[in-house]
Amino acid sequence: MNINYSRLLDLILKEIIPLTYKNVEKGNKVFGGAIVSKVDLTTICIGVNNEIINPLLHGEISTINNFFKKNKKINPIDCIFVSTHEPCSLCLSAITWAGFNNFYYFFPYEDTKDKFNIPHDLNILSQVFNIAEGKYNDSNFYWKSFSILNEINKLPSNKRKTLKFKINQIYKKYEDLSLKYQESKKENKIPLN
Repeated sequence: MNINYSRLLDLILKEIIPLTYKNVEKGNKVFGGAIVSKVDLTTICIGVNNEIINPLLHGEISTINNFFKKNKKINPIDCIFVSTHEPCSLCLSAITWAGFNNFYYFFPYEDTKDKFNIPHDLNILSQVFNIAEGKYNDSNFYWKSFSILNEINKLPSNKRKTLKFKINQIYKKYEDLSLKYQESKKENKIPLN
């Protein structure tokens, strides 16, 4: 499948991040997702973390809920699932149970732990599932997962250059979002903040 990575970066920048800012202001984490059509990459739905209402409403879970509320006729196999951060074990399972055969993510687990000070994804994979360093099977019977940044790095240098500006914008915006979340997390009642 030929993916327009500029479109995926715009999706994060222009559609997911604005909603994420609103929810981080309420005390939620920085995670979000979107589902787009495989045919033309049009947005079907977006979701962001809403853990202050329910600790299970991670960005991907909210996205999946929005998908099934809005779209009774679209088959998940006809979609691309986009996640801002590599999905945790809960969200990996939800993507599987919902029938999506792929997902693309921007930030890997290491960034979630180190840059965002949210180590729970790696800790749960290690402690509950005995998966060291988050090394789940990224290509399996159910789906294939892709790091957006790794996929972009496979492109010719002239194409990578044009995407670099958008990538840097995403990094800057998430740095700001992370600071806002870290400042407010002591006041929220999220079990694993």
